[in-house]
Amino acid sequence: MIEIFGVPFDLGGARRGSRLGPEALRLVGLKSSLEAVVGSGKVVDGSDLDLDLRYDDEENLSGLPYARPIAAAVEKVRNRTEAILENGLLPLMLGGEHSMTAGALSACLEKFGDTLGVLWIDAHADINTPGTSATQNIHGMPLALLSGMDPEGSEEENSHWRLLRSSVGNVLLDIKKVAWFGLRDVDPGERARVQQGIPITMHHVDRTGIESCWKSIFSHFASQGVKHLYVSFDVDSLDPFLAPGTGTAVRGGLTFREAHLLAELVHESLERSKDSESEIQLVGVDLVEVSPIFDHNNQTATVAADWVASLFGKTILGELR
Repeated sequence: MIEIFGVPFDLGGARRGSRLGPEALRLVGLKSSLEAVVGSGKVVDGSDLDLDLRYDDEENLSGLPYARPIAAAVEKVRNRTEAILENGLLPLMLGGEHSMTAGALSACLEKFGDTLGVLWIDAHADINTPGTSATQNIHGMPLALLSGMDPEGSEEENSHWRLLRSSVGNVLLDIKKVAWFGLRDVDPGERARVQQGIPITMHHVDRTGIESCWKSIFSHFASQGVKHLYVSFDVDSLDPFLAPGTGTAVRGGLTFREAHLLAELVHESLERSKDSESEIQLVGVDLVEVSPIFDHNNQTATVAADWVASLFGKTILGELR
């Protein structure tokens, strides 16, 4: 079973609006489209988290902006995710912006440890630290935070980094078990870091195609002993012509069919791995950075909801023989 929960939070980036993402995703029928795939009664829609969204406090604008409310929100996400996992359900987090994934992933790390792999579908690497970030936006830092990297910033920034670290627990993410897909806007300080895992850029997609790129990721996960998979889907991985409703749009992203083929391939690979020594189980998913105020007719939420249905097994014609 799947449990949906919303995280209406957007203080970790420069542009507000993704706090409206969870409701936008619900309005396009996310729950019903998932039930059509996994079965009626197998999707529970839980309540949204109650989060502090005040943004007029000058104290929050020095060091890492809004570090305190972000740390508090991440901890709430972590606690909710832990509860869902303890109930034997799969958490589906609706963002909100990408810093919130730190909470969901930390709960999965606590439960699954070094058997957890991460598929990070995003135009950005999100592995900056205060010392490498040009913006100090925390939504560009969750993977660095989860992997315990040194902040290398100012004294105040480092203090905020320690606060954020305390919100994600003590089990560190192994970057070798992270695969990025759709990269095309990677900061200089992130480039060596992503090489520790599997960075699939849009150049790789153009040159070799979606299927070849996914096969290299799945093979890498198997070689690293990954048994559990968390999938994080940032809608800015899509081309903004297809998904304009995001605060961090970058041209040249995944097309509709490329994105759905990736989702279909992930699902097929996980299904085929069942009952084998190399089985990998999907244990968590998020959809983040949907920002309706930049959208047209809720187009981006519609695309994102369709995409996650493909991840859980939706096909165009069902079982075509």
